[in-house]
Amino acid sequence: MRVAIVDDNAADRAWLAQQVEELLARRGLEGTVFPFPDGEGFLAAARRERFALAFLDVYMEGRDGVSTAEALRDFDPDCLLVFSTSSPDHALDGYRVRAVQYLLKPYDTAALEGAFDQLVRLLPAPEKFVELRSGRQDVRVRLRDILWAEHFQHQVFVHTAGGGEISTRTTFGAFAELLSAEPRFFVCGRGVLVNLDHAADFDGGAFLLDGGGRVPVSRDLASEARAAFGDRLFRRGGGPVS
Repeated sequence: MRVAIVDDNAADRAWLAQQVEELLARRGLEGTVFPFPDGEGFLAAARRERFALAFLDVYMEGRDGVSTAEALRDFDPDCLLVFSTSSPDHALDGYRVRAVQYLLKPYDTAALEGAFDQLVRLLPAPEKFVELRSGRQDVRVRLRDILWAEHFQHQVFVHTAGGGEISTRTTFGAFAELLSAEPRFFVCGRGVLVNLDHAADFDGGAFLLDGGGRVPVSRDLASEARAAFGDRLFRRGGGPVS
């Protein structure tokens, strides 16, 4: 997700950009924030590659936020727009360009967080990811790229699409907790989990991955594994598993 912050006040622009980056990270959403000091620079960038969300300061030198929004709507009807302003007097202008939120300056952190959550619900489902510490680096891994993971000698080895592998020094419980809200992941037994979206079949003792390979399942979890696979397959549109 590409997010634009358009404000000619450098301090306001930097503060809002940092807040949005933190909101994205705390919600596990993948996105990049692009600050712009004027409307012209933003419009030029938006013509090259569209933004999902844009925060526009109403009062700017040169092209103001309202005229910037009007120009954007000439070629992008879908970008979600938020006006930031020190005055609520531009409600009619916001309606005309289909702005979905107003933020009053000086910014209030709680108001921004509430507005952001409303905006996220209007966006197409974004890419989700987890951040892992691998060696001395923080690595961002998209959930859809995780095939399966196993715990061995105090590390979790995450096998990813394309044959990659990422190791992170953590407990299996802590790693599994990062993915616990995602029904696509199934714990197959002690120290092993699989992404059911990459499971092509279940043979009673292991998941067969769509790119090849087998992920074993503990015998006492076989019935639960078959049910989880069938449910996930149905949700993917493949129909129930026999």
